[in-house]
Amino acid sequence: MALKIFNTMGMRREDFIPLREGEVRIYVCGPTVYDFIHIGNARAFAVADIIRRYLEYKGFKVILVSNITDVDDKIIKRSQETGLSVQRIGELYSDAYFEDIDALNIRKPDVNPRATQHIPEMIEAIQKLIEKGYAYQIDGDVYFDISKFKDYGKLSGNKTEALEMGARIEVNPKKRNPADFALWKAQKEGEPGWYSPWGWGRPGWHIECSTMAMKYLGETFDIHMGGKDLIFPHHENEIAQAEALTGKTFAKYWIHNEWLTVEGQKMSKSLGNFITVREALKMCSPQVLRFFFASAHYRSPLDFNKENLRVAENNLRRIVGALEKLLSLMERSNRTGAEENLLEEVRRAEREFEEAMDDDFNTPLAISAIFTIVKAINSYADKNAEIEPSVKEEVRRKLSTLMGILGVEVQPEKKEVATDWENTLNGLVKLLLEVRQEMRRRKEWEISDKIREEMLKLGFVIEDTPEGTKCEHGSLHLKTKINP
Repeated sequence: MALKIFNTMGMRREDFIPLREGEVRIYVCGPTVYDFIHIGNARAFAVADIIRRYLEYKGFKVILVSNITDVDDKIIKRSQETGLSVQRIGELYSDAYFEDIDALNIRKPDVNPRATQHIPEMIEAIQKLIEKGYAYQIDGDVYFDISKFKDYGKLSGNKTEALEMGARIEVNPKKRNPADFALWKAQKEGEPGWYSPWGWGRPGWHIECSTMAMKYLGETFDIHMGGKDLIFPHHENEIAQAEALTGKTFAKYWIHNEWLTVEGQKMSKSLGNFITVREALKMCSPQVLRFFFASAHYRSPLDFNKENLRVAENNLRRIVGALEKLLSLMERSNRTGAEENLLEEVRRAEREFEEAMDDDFNTPLAISAIFTIVKAINSYADKNAEIEPSVKEEVRRKLSTLMGILGVEVQPEKKEVATDWENTLNGLVKLLLEVRQEMRRRKEWEISDKIREEMLKLGFVIEDTPEGTKCEHGSLHLKTKINP
């Protein structure tokens, strides 16, 4: 099956054919470094990381470029609020960004260009746009004339809306069109500035990305990525500038991830539900957060809430538990039919994983394939105490590789000697489970259900199986079982 990608340009699924055989060049819109990145930012970066990892798994050489916007209105405002220089604000939050993506096992881009280090290239691009008739200057500001670019709106379909939006938000009445956007902004008092043919000032946000993307990836590259909120006006404006400059297609494929909401609402500081990565990692582990990001298709909304995190944590624990079972099996020299069946199931699941990812990076379906491996391991381990070493290693490697594509490294949990408190707690849990089991035997369903509900509120997950009743608690790393 050929890899298919949903291309925002044209809003259709297309076969992925790279511009250069065996190589994929990707640009991802990076952070504006005025604050800690939030979980919505992190989802976009995690999606890009998964796509990068899968393309490498497929054998492509991937070159990924992601910018850092270190001069912008928001950074200037933060500088004025704190008294720190724009440069210092940029340094502090750039460092924090790298710490956060590292914590989430998001691999660093191959190139991380900073806007302030590419001002000369931006000035040169703006000058060429003026010479070609696509841009004009007014009192030290330079604007892109969208009426000169006939394909404006081809990504978002928003040309008319752009004119209306521009009329509402732009404040310069001297502009030719309300929606013409800034390529260069004249310096205001207290703002940083660079010298240009139009006076001291700084670049607009849109010209920063298109200039840096073309510098490191060429005038045309394979994939441009970012959150859905960047389609208009940012990516629309990037296309207009770049293609007006070169006369060539800017990016062949456009991939955009959907919103991440919090408790069903769009994240915003005014609603008090603005959650940074650092705050999220107080609620769950980095591995759980990465697994949570992969639990929904990138083009589907994803809601950040305690229940979804709990589900992600429990599912991840099931995968780790299967790995622990596999590694605990004793090794023997000869291979049996049961092991051949195990390998057959694992290899089939691997193919299903690839088919899911080839279908526009369908991570939920890919995770289902991983659970096929988990089920196969558990079934084998329940019936066998030994395994041939090469089979054990192949199954372990495949499980780890597929999880690694999702950015999640699975490792056996560290076993620690139980404390007296843990032994006491475990005993109390077993006692409650035995009381509940007795109530079920007597058909006292109301009492047994009440015990289950109250324990669930405390974080204890009870599962009744033919082999007995199992009980787990994530944060306490407690696992208990009583026989039927």
